[in-house]
Amino acid sequence: MSGCRILMVGNPNVGKSALFNRLTSSYVVVSNYPGTTVALSNGRMKHEGVEYAIVDTPGMYSLFPITEEERVARRMIMEEPADILLHVVDAKNLPRMLPFTLQLIEAGLPVILVLNIMDEARKAGLAIDAGALEKRLGIPVVPTVSISGEGVRHLKETIAGYRPGGRRLNIDYGLSVEKTVRESARFMPDTSFTPRATALQALQEDKDVLRLLSTVGSGRASKFFEALNQLKLELDRPVNYYLTMGRQRRAEQILADVVKEVEVTGKGSGAGLDRFLMNPWTGVPILLAVLYLGFYRFVGGFGAGTVVDFLEGHLFEQYFVPFVNGWAEKLIPWPVLRDLVANEYGVLTMGIRYAVAIVMPIVGAFFLMFSMVEDSGYLPRLSLLIDRLFKKIGLSGRAVIPMTLGFGCGTMATMVTRTLESTRERVIATVLLALAIPCSAQLGVIFGLAAESPGIIVTWIGVVGAVFLLVGYLIAKILPGETPDFFMELPPLRMPRLGNVWLKTSTRMRWYFMEILPLFLLASVLIWAGNLTGLFEAALSILNYPTRWIGLPEEAAQAFLFGFFRRDYGVAGLYDIQQGGVLTGNQLAVATITLTLFLPCVAQFLIMFKERGWRVAMAVSAFVFPFAFLVGGAVNFALNALGINL
Repeated sequence: MSGCRILMVGNPNVGKSALFNRLTSSYVVVSNYPGTTVALSNGRMKHEGVEYAIVDTPGMYSLFPITEEERVARRMIMEEPADILLHVVDAKNLPRMLPFTLQLIEAGLPVILVLNIMDEARKAGLAIDAGALEKRLGIPVVPTVSISGEGVRHLKETIAGYRPGGRRLNIDYGLSVEKTVRESARFMPDTSFTPRATALQALQEDKDVLRLLSTVGSGRASKFFEALNQLKLELDRPVNYYLTMGRQRRAEQILADVVKEVEVTGKGSGAGLDRFLMNPWTGVPILLAVLYLGFYRFVGGFGAGTVVDFLEGHLFEQYFVPFVNGWAEKLIPWPVLRDLVANEYGVLTMGIRYAVAIVMPIVGAFFLMFSMVEDSGYLPRLSLLIDRLFKKIGLSGRAVIPMTLGFGCGTMATMVTRTLESTRERVIATVLLALAIPCSAQLGVIFGLAAESPGIIVTWIGVVGAVFLLVGYLIAKILPGETPDFFMELPPLRMPRLGNVWLKTSTRMRWYFMEILPLFLLASVLIWAGNLTGLFEAALSILNYPTRWIGLPEEAAQAFLFGFFRRDYGVAGLYDIQQGGVLTGNQLAVATITLTLFLPCVAQFLIMFKERGWRVAMAVSAFVFPFAFLVGGAVNFALNALGINL
């Protein structure tokens, strides 16, 4: 039996994804950081034999969208009406989030209010009378804790028993605004909103509503703009100010005596730690400690060192590769097909070996550490800490999301740049991700190769960091526009929960095996075909020129060629070369810097093409290729001129 269609909406970081998982028993990455839900997530919930379709939308703060993702979510609400709208809010921030609830109710939508994260509200000393709130709003109100499942059964029962037709709500925005709203409502196009709510959107000059208005004809648009212009003459502040203040006043009236503060012990320790994390004098040393212990020691030392040494140096080199080569020699009489599965460029002896023995341990260690940091609530504090620095390069603290994800996978991070507010920010972030943000495998292999020589790590961090800041600063100067203001919801700091960390890490590893490992196999086949046809050798002979120019042996050209297919494939090739003892310390520093700044992989290029258009994608690639070798050559020259031996 089929039930209704449910749409989940709410601010970022209120536990929407976790609640979606609880309701549908399927998994989306559960984030403790705003903006992780970058696409619509669909699932199905079964309750008492009835199946419901549930759609989880990207985070949004109101019905007036700012980012592209908010616009997608608003269009879902306005143009594809659902039977039930679950508005999920953070219970401890109810005064600030209730105005959005009022906006939804005022629009005539079938709303159920979900007071999520009730455990944190109780810890903060807040007692919320959900029954009283339900009576005042005239809609169902359900307290939940999505992480533990508390209240989820009650929510399912509320959904099953929901009947539309709750109390209508009209908020008083003042005489002038009310008069214009009544007049404008007659001109509005049909949407899932009430005419009054659509008119309120139009008064804020909402582009989507004005677009719809322009299509209805009969001079409605011109009549509306006459009314809007007259209103602007009568008001001494923007229309949006009166709407925001009106909803805020009504929220305060409704919440009077509904939310009470009670005495709790231990309150305030989190605020003290927040100050340490976000103050530059203490926050930067803490950040360096996290990077050193978490990523250098754990990802680089343990993942890229201990685990890779065991898998690659022991299992694969001593057992797996000799077995496959011997098996192919005996069973496959045709040398061409034998080389496809075994020997130097075989799918098993190179593709599987790179993916499983070299890259997988590093990616797994990175995902584990990233999940712990993410679940602790540290990333939003990091955003606020570096917001001022990011503004120098045309970005805001919000860009920490794609930049941090870029250390996991540049392809995924480029997709997430759509959460940034302006086109200018998205272009700057896309360029920097393609140029100076290494993926987790690159990072791990580089840390692993240079583990015995801190001078190489210092040189690599200094050069890549300087390129990141310099290129970002120059692009910000060239591209017109201003960096937008940055506001962020701070989730509570907490010890990472083992269940969350496991779910996040295992889901990302599943993504690695499902989507990345096949690319390794495909790259092996392409390299085999290129080697067979002579294209591989021809490309290598071309790459030999810039490789020699920056002081590297010709063998290193192979790592750059591999990097065309995937960045991690390139560093895996570099790992092979280094194991042969071909590179000196200076050459290793030059190679790791050049390879980091080298072209994005095919997958990232295709996402750049999709998100930013072919002009930006081609311009970025045309800039990155010579720039990477130019910087590598400059580093080689400087090290030799200064007589430095790393």
